[in-house]
Amino acid sequence: MYARHVAVSKVLERVRGVCCTVTLEVPPAKAEQIADVLKALADPTRLQMILALREAKEPACICDFTATFSLSQPTVSHHMAKLREAGLVEATRRGIWTYYRLKPHLPERIQRIVEALG
Repeated sequence: MYARHVAVSKVLERVRGVCCTVTLEVPPAKAEQIADVLKALADPTRLQMILALREAKEPACICDFTATFSLSQPTVSHHMAKLREAGLVEATRRGIWTYYRLKPHLPERIQRIVEALG
């Protein structure tokens, strides 16, 4: 009991102007990657696109998203570009159409984020 009290006291006692470092669980480069993913997912349309791709059995055509969201093709392409930049989706061209799918081998932390969505 006494040892526990002493440990707590040490944590609570601070010397003015003296700071301690904090141990970071995620290295800065990984934190940047996770932040980019979260920024991309912060848009409701992109979030719904990721959820749709997560559940899709086949890659989705860009035209499927224009019809679903009643958005223009350039707007849907802009959203998909943001998701590609964040490393969440990959694209395949077939003729004039581009098909998107969720990247199959996302880093584990990113995969957990996608799985935790809606």
